[in-house]
Formats: sequence, structure tokens, C-alpha cells
Amino acid sequence: MKNMLRCALIAVALTAGMAVPPAQADDAAVQTTSVKHHHVVFQISDSAADRWRMLLANAKKVQQTFGKQNVDIEVVALGPGIDQLRFESVLGDDINQALDSGIKIVACENTMKAKHLTNADMLPNIGYVPSGAVELIEKEEAGWVYLRP
Repeated sequence: MKNMLRCALIAVALTAGMAVPPAQADDAAVQTTSVKHHHVVFQISDSAADRWRMLLANAKKVQQTFGKQNVDIEVVALGPGIDQLRFESVLGDDINQALDSGIKIVACENTMKAKHLTNADMLPNIGYVPSGAVELIEKEEAGWVYLRP
């Protein structure tokens, strides 16, 4: 009877929007969770295919762990890192799979200018930012988590 009364009080408190102390919630097997939306920006400034594979694997794992709908992921490629975003990249299929899964991948236009590259030289469906460094700064200032594998 005492447990039934406790459960009824918890149900009333939840219905009324009142907080329920964790101990009472556990006793009544009532569990509420809130889903947090995450924002993660990865930097890649290395052209090595193994570094890119590690980054893409990390991004995929983050997406799987939090749930695709609960995380925004952006990969910022600058310096030598944009080499794997070129049309003839050996990682083209891997990058396209990441893009298809909702991971945003952008190339630094400053680096492209320095390397005399145009959008036609790059993989389709990637994005572009004027400056990779500025993009990273702005993302961090906006509260995004910064990762560099």
C-alpha cells in the first residue's frame, strides 16, 4: 500500500510538472531523460589517407553514439587536408558516405586559392568556407566542441 501511494504521488508530481527526487523516481521505476543536442567540429589539416579515415571513423562513431538527429558534425579541411577533397581522392567514396549520413564537410577557400584549385577540382557535395581557421574559431565561440584527430 505504501509503494502504491508513493507511485501515485510521483505520477501526480510528474503530471503537474513538479520535480521528483531521484530516490523516489528510482523506487517507482520512473525515469525521465532529456536529449541534449551536440555540436562537434573536426579539423583536418593533414592529407594522409589514414588520418582522414580515422577522422571519418570518429565522426561516424560520435553520430552513432548520440544519434544522428542529436548531433551536428562539421569537418573543416584546410592546408594539406583539402587534398583528400579533390575530385580524384582515393577517399571519395568514404567522404560521400559521410556526407550522405549528414556530416557536413567543408574546404577552406583560402587554401584552395593558394593551391590554385577551383570548385570543379573538388568532390561534389562538399561545402566551402572562406577561411578554415576563422570557421573553427567561430564554431568554438558558438559553443561547438573542437576535435582534431
